[in-house]
Amino acid sequence: MWTQGWREKVWSQLDGEFDLIIIGGGITGAGILREAARAGLRAVLFEAHDFASGTSSRSSKLVHGGLRYLRNAQIKLTYESVHERERLLKEGRGLVTPLPFLMANFRGDKIPWWVFGFGLSLYDLLAFKWNHAYHPPDSLRGLCPQLTSPDMLSGYRYFDAQTDDARLVLRVILEATKDAALALNYGCVEGLLKRQDGQVAGVAVRDMTMDNGQRTAEVRARVVINATGAWADEMRDHLGCPARLRILRGSHIFFPSAKLPLTRAVTFLHPKDGRPVFIFPWEGVTLVGTTDVDQASGPATNLHISEGEAEYLMDSVTHAFPGLGLSLAEVQSTLAGVRAVVDTGKAEPSKESREFVLWNEAGLLTVSGGKLTTFRLMAQTALRAVRAALPQHPRLGRDERVLDPLPSEATVCDIPPELRLRLLGRYGNEACNMAEAAHPGELKTIAPSPSLWAELRWAARAEGVVHLDDLLLRRVRLGIVLPGGGLKEMAKIRAIVQPELGWDDERWIQEESAYQKTWQEYYSPPH
Repeated sequence: MWTQGWREKVWSQLDGEFDLIIIGGGITGAGILREAARAGLRAVLFEAHDFASGTSSRSSKLVHGGLRYLRNAQIKLTYESVHERERLLKEGRGLVTPLPFLMANFRGDKIPWWVFGFGLSLYDLLAFKWNHAYHPPDSLRGLCPQLTSPDMLSGYRYFDAQTDDARLVLRVILEATKDAALALNYGCVEGLLKRQDGQVAGVAVRDMTMDNGQRTAEVRARVVINATGAWADEMRDHLGCPARLRILRGSHIFFPSAKLPLTRAVTFLHPKDGRPVFIFPWEGVTLVGTTDVDQASGPATNLHISEGEAEYLMDSVTHAFPGLGLSLAEVQSTLAGVRAVVDTGKAEPSKESREFVLWNEAGLLTVSGGKLTTFRLMAQTALRAVRAALPQHPRLGRDERVLDPLPSEATVCDIPPELRLRLLGRYGNEACNMAEAAHPGELKTIAPSPSLWAELRWAARAEGVVHLDDLLLRRVRLGIVLPGGGLKEMAKIRAIVQPELGWDDERWIQEESAYQKTWQEYYSPPH
């Protein structure tokens, strides 16, 4: 747990030499920290902003094998992804959940229906399970009555999975810290330390919190891993290395579930360019995504969807669901983020490979690219790559768990049965502590979100919240799933979390104002 005073404790433990420093607190860095801690290494992770504040809270929320990667002949990536999906479904119950899909084929599609069937057959064979079936139009509409387009020809049913990406990152990091690893958000790595031979030997880090902006430290380690994703070239620039990454932006729009009510995901080819798009229920809203465009100005933590992207996604909605009469005016919130791929100069961003890469340059190991689903494999590959510098580092078994086992049903505290699996998945072995910390009436949902008022209290008390947007955009996703980013609920939110955070009234007013500005600029409906 990260209760009050935890940051000072971490800063006080940054002396001496670490085995491993990880730069970047997204899913890649989190996975490396977890594997390092499991191997008994003395490891520390630094994140310049909040944990998962970049790509790993702005993904498409899917834990999937990457069916569309088969089109680019990325068989190995798909094989690894479907098996990691199955592992996460088993070990992350309540956090990683099955998601039934309908793949709809429309008149005018660039790919005929039988190619979809062939691809799904290969997809299932790679996963060693047969989970798809063909459906004619009437049967498909029986599964999803909202599919009223007269141009729909047929479709398939298959299965993938979804998650809350930011919560997955947080659970992985917290489980690493229970194995003696250290992790610090708002700890910005401003430079690399070098030995006389020019090899990287550590980092210079600055505390970016409001009250401690002058606190710095030089932290040394035998190995430094750059897991900053889309920002990896910026860290490599400290060594004078040329840029190698292509920065892409992916954006999503969210409708209230009452406006676009779905019980399963629907995927199809966009009528303009033939790219796969998907629409599915998530956390009380309906997500539509995603775009795939070049981010010309380079990586940025906060972005707003462009007008063109919003119209592109809206075109996909009206193509599949013309009978609903939806427009951009009914979009509740948006989400845009960047991701990195190796730049090979392909004309279409979607054609670039999604496989991850490793570069060892002057002792700095960079890990970039890849997918949320395969974060465990990426972490193990990275640690094997630095094994020579860590001779005591034990071999990592490919069958090691991703997430810690959940408490047995016999030892679970008195959590209401209808809430149990969700809370266990999101909080792991802290679920009982979270529920026991709830005040009367707080084990109720913050409708239309499935989140509980008690989750706000626990996040403020024990999950390293530094700013209000950490709480409302990543710990509990109210900024996305509530109308207006949850601003109408702010009085009740304040009553629960201000005492836990220890903020005086002046600090609260500053944080609320900053959150409102952030939501309006980056998460609000299309301007």
